[in-house]
Amino acid sequence: MADIIRGRVWKFGDNISTTDISPREMFNHGRGALGPKDIVFAAIRPKWKDEVKPGDCIVAGENFGFGSHRAYASDVMKDLKLGAVVADSIARIYYRQAIAIGFPAFPCPGVSNIFNEGHELELDIRTGIIKNLTTGKSIQGKSYPPQLLEILEAGGMMPILVTRELAR
Repeated sequence: MADIIRGRVWKFGDNISTTDISPREMFNHGRGALGPKDIVFAAIRPKWKDEVKPGDCIVAGENFGFGSHRAYASDVMKDLKLGAVVADSIARIYYRQAIAIGFPAFPCPGVSNIFNEGHELELDIRTGIIKNLTTGKSIQGKSYPPQLLEILEAGGMMPILVTRELAR
């Protein structure tokens, strides 16, 4: 994973739930029947799936990813090859799952105030600095601790565990 993530911003508001991200219809058909692009944000932004591109980033308000634990809600972001989710706050279980699979979920209070949809975001995962390359504004978030950087750089916990097991 690169230290600097850049991407076009898709702006979401407050209280985006795991159900908003991966609706229950995904579970009715199984993950293989409907791909992530077929279902992600279907109820709240049905056209988003046709417009999002690899490397794009989500900027959201408070409480992103709250609700029931649905691993698919973070898996789908990695499956779509998004750059990151950056939000004013991220629900703890969503945050943990995202990091565990090697997907950058970055909480930063106030970040939603400096971005509009379509702006260009730059996130330095080592320093925690988030820049709006469109307007020149920036905000300082709390950088990831070394242990989380190691997980992100490895692509998640599973590659770390496999490497450690093979080293035995």
